Amino acid sequence: MLNLLGFGIGLTTIDPMTESDPLNGLGTGALIWFALSNLAALFVGGLVAGRMCGLTSNTDGGLHGFLTWALFIMVTLFLVTSSIGMVANGMSKNELRFRFPPEPNGYLHIGHTKAIGISFGLGEKYNAPVNLRFDDTNPAKEEQEYVDAIKKDVAWLGYQWENELYSSDYFQQLYDWAVLLIKDGKAYVDSQTSEEMRIQKGTPTQVGTNSPFRNRSVEENLELFQGMKDGKFKEGEHTLRAKIDMADDNMLMRDPLMYRIMYKDHHRTGSDWCIYPMYDWTHGESDYLEQISHSLCSLEFKPHRKLYNWFRDNIFEYSKSEYPNPPKQREFSRLNLSYTIMSKRKLLTLVENGIVSGWDDPRMPTISGLRRRGYTPNSIKSFIETVGVSKRENVIDVALLEFKIREDLNNTAKRVMGVLDPVKVVITNYPEGKEELLDANYNDYEDGFGSREVPFSREIYIEKEDFREEANKKFFRLKLGKEVRLKNAYFITANSCTKDADGNVIEIQCTYDPLTKSGMDTEESKRKVKGTLHWVSAKHAVKAEVRAYDRLFLDEAPDSHKEKDYMDFINPNSLEIINAFVEPSLQTAKIGERFQFQRLGYFNVDDDATSENLVFNKTVGLRDSWGGK
Repeated sequence: MLNLLGFGIGLTTIDPMTESDPLNGLGTGALIWFALSNLAALFVGGLVAGRMCGLTSNTDGGLHGFLTWALFIMVTLFLVTSSIGMVANGMSKNELRFRFPPEPNGYLHIGHTKAIGISFGLGEKYNAPVNLRFDDTNPAKEEQEYVDAIKKDVAWLGYQWENELYSSDYFQQLYDWAVLLIKDGKAYVDSQTSEEMRIQKGTPTQVGTNSPFRNRSVEENLELFQGMKDGKFKEGEHTLRAKIDMADDNMLMRDPLMYRIMYKDHHRTGSDWCIYPMYDWTHGESDYLEQISHSLCSLEFKPHRKLYNWFRDNIFEYSKSEYPNPPKQREFSRLNLSYTIMSKRKLLTLVENGIVSGWDDPRMPTISGLRRRGYTPNSIKSFIETVGVSKRENVIDVALLEFKIREDLNNTAKRVMGVLDPVKVVITNYPEGKEELLDANYNDYEDGFGSREVPFSREIYIEKEDFREEANKKFFRLKLGKEVRLKNAYFITANSCTKDADGNVIEIQCTYDPLTKSGMDTEESKRKVKGTLHWVSAKHAVKAEVRAYDRLFLDEAPDSHKEKDYMDFINPNSLEIINAFVEPSLQTAKIGERFQFQRLGYFNVDDDATSENLVFNKTVGLRDSWGGK
């Protein structure tokens, strides 16, 4: 009995969805209680039990008590372990239900992937349903375009939702509940202006003052609220407010707005409604209607929890027979990424001002932008898993995200050759007019990637930076009098070069060793050569547009400065258009297909690409180059 009493007291201290380990509160006090209670059971309870059984010996009584105690401990441990899953989760698994509730007022960005991963990850872990619900309560900012984009992004990440739902599905129920609150004296129609309400609400250090309309009669409130619904008043003329406490320390509890008048067509309900529910009122009650067990949200909503619970608890009294499971709000830290902004409003400004080409611009932190740039679902998921779940706000270095995509593409992308800054090489001793096809693996280190044929001829292109007339011993690329290996081809030696009037090298004359062809296994091909260059045949090269991206902002936290606007930190060189040459095998590359351009980085085929005009986006370099800039 003492053990059960201690167990019961301990359970009251556990908040399973707040702590990462719901049992981490087990401390010294609990262990002391457990030890003392069981000693008491052994020496006192056993002795009494023995006496009641007619045992006259204290030894026999103690032995009887010890066996009784041991059996009790075994039963207790069984009960504890059998229920530990229910304790850890706060409820039985069949009651768990989650949701991801974006507002369709913009495209999802990398910050949302944390919320997506947590909600859908818990669903997968506990085999619990996860709803995709659109909190569409503001027709002034919400569009069907955003709904479609969000669905595409979540599906692309690899998640499947149980139900596709909309807060607008519940407009009638929310209205009916609001009427009940009015009848119970818990809501009233306010006729103040927004500025008057702002002043009247007070400050964090000064209590608010009651609205002059706070004590309107129930009948008058019902009549006005019905008139609001029927379109009898102008925008801003009336609002519906919850009647809570204008002196509450939490500003959100000072008679928050529940409804406002808005004469704008909704993307789903059209002109059916001219009053729209506020977020705090709608969000929690949508969770309740869907019987969501845990309302998971970022830390910015922690102050909203008290209001969330107030609405929930009051509505529960009206509908507990139909909806028996009230939801619980739990918070986690937001994902903040360096050199990036996460505000959809600010991202929209970039789009509207033409700073970027659209929401899916590869420089944008949106999921659609990352997808277009060449990021993979696996790389984003791995990034989120590495970041983890915490309650401490911090800024994650964007280099971690870049590392994750390198890691993924290193294992999955085909290796091909492209030259971004070409200079011509003429192999003077290679027969004029001769052409040959060289076999080249897509990956020299992993099986299963296959191979392709790469054409070779007398004239080729290499990168300008891969040649110097003179260089020190640490320069292992092409220089006069030195030999290098051409990937999948021959060894060449630079003999001379031609320059233009400005002194720029425009052609390099080389000779090749025909016995060094890749795969020949000759003594000549076994010579130790430190440098290996990528190349493309000049005659067979395919022209391609390459879009090389840099970070959109020059500052690590562009929207954290009080004295400067985030737009002041726009990187004017965030996009470079390059006219490149690529090997002919890429002529048939599909939109979205990802490659490693050997020695250069990872690239993917852009949405703008056609068979006549290849366009590649640079996803990321082979190594982090930002630190050296």
